[in-house]
Amino acid sequence: SVITDIVTTPSPKKPPGQVDFLLNCSNLNSTLTCPTTCPMTIEKEESYPVACSEYTRWIHEDLRPWQSTGITGTWRKEEELVIVKGKTYVEKYRGAYQTRDVFTIWGILQLLRLYPGKVPDLELMPEVDIKPWGTTLEALKEGNKKIKWKDRKPYAFWKGNPYVSKKRFEFMKCNVSNKNDWNVRLYIQDWEKESKQGFKNSKLEDQCIHRYKIYIEGSTWSVSEKYILACNSMTLLLMPRYHDFFTRSLVPMQHYWPIKITNNTCRDLELAVEWGNYHTDKAQEIGEAGSKFIQENLKMDFVYDYMFHLLSEYANLLKFEPTIPPGAFEVCSETMACLEGNKFWKFKNFMVESMVKCPRDTLPCTMQVPTIEATSSE
Repeated sequence: SVITDIVTTPSPKKPPGQVDFLLNCSNLNSTLTCPTTCPMTIEKEESYPVACSEYTRWIHEDLRPWQSTGITGTWRKEEELVIVKGKTYVEKYRGAYQTRDVFTIWGILQLLRLYPGKVPDLELMPEVDIKPWGTTLEALKEGNKKIKWKDRKPYAFWKGNPYVSKKRFEFMKCNVSNKNDWNVRLYIQDWEKESKQGFKNSKLEDQCIHRYKIYIEGSTWSVSEKYILACNSMTLLLMPRYHDFFTRSLVPMQHYWPIKITNNTCRDLELAVEWGNYHTDKAQEIGEAGSKFIQENLKMDFVYDYMFHLLSEYANLLKFEPTIPPGAFEVCSETMACLEGNKFWKFKNFMVESMVKCPRDTLPCTMQVPTIEATSSE
């Protein structure tokens, strides 16, 4: 039987023309397939869009290496994701790290539901027990209220996997020992052990109990940066080589305290904590400014609009017409969240919670024009 996840009967409480996208798991068997119809392009009165978040101006800079030549092909690594006529197809080559492929794909599917018919055809090469970002953001906001800033532990906190890079491994030497106390408390996160224990010790909202938190990238960028900044603790940011999409809009000494990675990193961390403990009002102000930035600028509406513009600008650079690879399979909300026993099933609750229920009734935000700073060479 055909699975239909579009209900066209408008609710009386919704604007005329409103369409719901419902998850239909009624056909729970091994032949579960995607709906035969794509989410339709919805013709409606579209209000004038607002300006995008400031960090979208970096999209052109990030795509600048391909501006003159265009993109002539993709690199076959872990997975290839293709969007053709509003449908998504994936060809898998080898397993991706942890669950990053799962939620990259899921996020793109939700973008297609949010702006049906508006995402162009394209071809791409695309956390452990982390709840949907909207839920996590609210949990962090509540977690910040548990302990007043000046009652928090007067140390800098970090918890993670130190074995993913030499930089992190060396960083562990700054931990408290019999010989030194650099005012930092560093903990190793064993994800395999945590998985077996049901992630009881990994709740992000329970880790906002120190006045200071440390960010250090791993083998490349780390998804932890937004969680660390959202804690109201003053972030001691070990200056990274790689950027998350929003981080270049952060201002040092306003949103975080910068720390250079040198032979004196441990001492610099100690001095930063000492300064903060002597200037508690100012340190608290920096911590709260960083948290406010995350709370206000990383709302899911803004993140989806960033994704929309990034993928659209990327698609404009393609010098070929995206086609469905021979070994690819179609993915949709049903194939990811409905079929019991597949690798996505254990994340069903997260998926349902973060699923876009209906398309937006406005256009995506308007991108800001790149500034001279954003287009200059570094």
